[in-house]
Amino acid sequence: QAQLVESGGGLVQPGDSLRLSCAASGRTFSPYTMAWFRQAPGKEREFVAASSRYGTHTYYADSVKGRFTIYRDKAKNTLDLQMDSLKPEDTGVYYCAADRQIITSYIRDHRQYDHWGQGTQVAVSP
Repeated sequence: QAQLVESGGGLVQPGDSLRLSCAASGRTFSPYTMAWFRQAPGKEREFVAASSRYGTHTYYADSVKGRFTIYRDKAKNTLDLQMDSLKPEDTGVYYCAADRQIITSYIRDHRQYDHWGQGTQVAVSP
């Protein structure tokens, strides 16, 4: 059974960096689109970044472009999110997601993903 496990969250100050990691198991995820989403209290889950099938392309939300970088290791079945210059508005629970059938136009839509991790909390506060 496919399983995604996130790690690396924590409490940091504005301007700090964090690296989140998603370990995938149960199958080979190379043909899957893999993505990071986040959800702040009282808000909808929002897209952060994605790596397309086989890691061919990467996509970022405008709010994180230039600050966050997604790394995919196909051999290790991992998906990392390097977060630099963190802001208080980056606070939330960060989720790793994967799906094999997504087309590019829906890559930012969380409803299209079948596999989810349990989430890891990121808090950015002075």
